[in-house]
Amino acid sequence: MMKKTLPALIAHIAVILAVIIVMGTLGLIAAGVASEGSEKFTDEIERNVTLRILENDTAKEQGYLKELLDAFNAEYAEYGIKAVDANMDQFTDLETGGPYGYGPDVLYQANDAIMKYVDGTRKHILPLPVEQLDCYEHIGKNAWDAYKVTIENQDFICGVPVNIQQPLLFYRKDLLPANWETEWDDDKNGVPDMIEYWTDLYRYSQTIRAQSASNYGYMKSLNDGYFASGYFLSYGGYVFGGEERNDTSDVGFSKNDGYLGAKIIRQLASVMNLECTEDTITKNSYSRMAQGAYFATMTTPDVYTMFIKEMVNAGFTEEYARENLIMTDVPKLPVSGDLEDESQGFKDMTVMGGINGYAISSYTKAPNAALAFVNFATSYKMINRRAELLGISPARGDSAEALGGLNANINNNLTAGTIYVMPSVRALGQVWTPLQTYCAILADDSLTGKNVYVTDEALKKGLENVDNQIYAAIHTLG
Repeated sequence: MMKKTLPALIAHIAVILAVIIVMGTLGLIAAGVASEGSEKFTDEIERNVTLRILENDTAKEQGYLKELLDAFNAEYAEYGIKAVDANMDQFTDLETGGPYGYGPDVLYQANDAIMKYVDGTRKHILPLPVEQLDCYEHIGKNAWDAYKVTIENQDFICGVPVNIQQPLLFYRKDLLPANWETEWDDDKNGVPDMIEYWTDLYRYSQTIRAQSASNYGYMKSLNDGYFASGYFLSYGGYVFGGEERNDTSDVGFSKNDGYLGAKIIRQLASVMNLECTEDTITKNSYSRMAQGAYFATMTTPDVYTMFIKEMVNAGFTEEYARENLIMTDVPKLPVSGDLEDESQGFKDMTVMGGINGYAISSYTKAPNAALAFVNFATSYKMINRRAELLGISPARGDSAEALGGLNANINNNLTAGTIYVMPSVRALGQVWTPLQTYCAILADDSLTGKNVYVTDEALKKGLENVDNQIYAAIHTLG
């Protein structure tokens, strides 16, 4: 057996020591995370404290936040707790303000926004004893997993799911053609084909454009990476690889047949106008849908009430608006990846989704009171009320079932995997600019007749460049 030289032996020992130190550090981090949560949550609710609650703008505008705060304050009046609107921007960054005393005690945001606060050495939100919450048994594993962080083989949950965000098709039922039952329902199932299949929605949009210079069928800002990503995901693309979908060394929009999604985007642009290359359609969709200028768009259920409000402002009764502004699952995509080729059949569209929920700041001075607020806000009664006022789709299965409609479908979609939950990693922020730029270029290429991205090879190369740009932004430039 070959004997080790003294330098080699020293190097070997150094490696062993380094491994021990790293493993010990990870163990300490995991222990620290666990102890931070367990030490703060004592079941002893703090008295005479003020909780600053950060909610989204829609909850404020529709009156839900005030109703929630009033109900909680009444329920916990004996403790002298007062929950108040944090009066901060809905996208306030806890990481920059929290350590200096500027920030909410409880925050409501999407899973990727919340979980970036535990993606690093300093943890800005608390791991939560979620088993104690009333909602725990009523929320599925996939929703809880959006708030899971694993440190040294220990899992911690750092957020409480409130609602599932899934892009849906919104359309005006009263703008369907009078003959749709005979001309636009080939399978005779009582559902208009343009609602079931992207190929038919594309064809119907072409029909509308041929008849009117000012009206459109399907309209959406195609540069919106959140919504546009679904076309790539549906054909085998992905954001990040790995079993947990968080391996940022593997960026995969171009993988498998992801490029077919680029072809779909380019075709959809042809029935729109240049506004689809930027945010104008997103900003104007409420009023344009109300005016009847758009037949359909894609957005999330939490803004449904905003569309209803705009229709009422346009002169419709609320009853009429709710009867005729319909939310439904997104249409099926052609297996061929070509909106003019139905020969290979159809497939369900995979959409980018998210889980919005509550988290508790590590900097709060009243963690037990904050946990009581989260428990109250995610109760069956308050979640149902939130759904009634805001149109959200609850993460609570019992609420989804009771509310009916699409809510149960959306819960099932999350379980089935046709909702691709946004990766809960900080690096997701580097995805949007390259992806949105490429989608805007595709739309512009179609509408201006530049025709740079006509061949499969060009579409693939363009999408591979997106992957490379995202990788560089994460690992080289960042």
